[in-house]
Amino acid sequence: MNIISYSREQIQEELAHARTKHRETNDHIRLIFAPTRINHDNFERACDIYSHIEPENYDTVVVIESFPKVLDKKLPMPSNKFFETPLGRVPVNDFLRNELCDEDDDFYINDEGYSRDMSLYQQLMILQCVCSDFSVLSIQIADNDPAIIKELAYVLEEVLASHNALLVFCCDLENSRKHEFQKVKEIVESENESRLMNYLNSGESKITGTTSFIAGVLVAFAWDLKLSFLNGEYEEYDGSLLTGYADRESIIRNV
Repeated sequence: MNIISYSREQIQEELAHARTKHRETNDHIRLIFAPTRINHDNFERACDIYSHIEPENYDTVVVIESFPKVLDKKLPMPSNKFFETPLGRVPVNDFLRNELCDEDDDFYINDEGYSRDMSLYQQLMILQCVCSDFSVLSIQIADNDPAIIKELAYVLEEVLASHNALLVFCCDLENSRKHEFQKVKEIVESENESRLMNYLNSGESKITGTTSFIAGVLVAFAWDLKLSFLNGEYEEYDGSLLTGYADRESIIRNV
């Protein structure tokens, strides 16, 4: 069952259950990695990662996802004034959208990649149960060119450093691919950007949303954040091994 069919009460109940595990939110989280598609298999895990954040810290949530095809506009942002889910409307941060366009030529307000099937709508269903008042911005990565990914990460790092924004990078690595997960962890722990980009270029990655994941790791490097992945108790679960968050205090670990 896709999260779009979940009720507000179902999502809030799972979020409350997740909070009982760690008992407090984290004031220092700047970005998270969330499943591209949230369904029965990974719903508990997705709620767990969102339950760590302190919602009052964020005015805006920026959702970054990979587009499966190459588009003429490399970093399109839908022109919507708001996005609507079964739980209501969320306004778009038009000021930030224009600021990104002014900052770099690869950002465009463009609807070529827009659809109701975007991961954005999956994330909004949980965000609407976590945050009481926020705006949103959707960015798609429509090219696998490492230069585009680096540029996206650089602009996000520069522009959003002064904003009260949460970055959500949408990506998945199937739970059966634990060997690749360990390799990814080693690359992240080494903080070696060259190894990260070589991993992208090799074609070996089985990550869905590889470009989104790598952009998120590059931002974490730039902001000197540490990554924590929700592994451990989810060892036998289906769903993404990459679910995690980055903050200023934690060390790289499984929780």
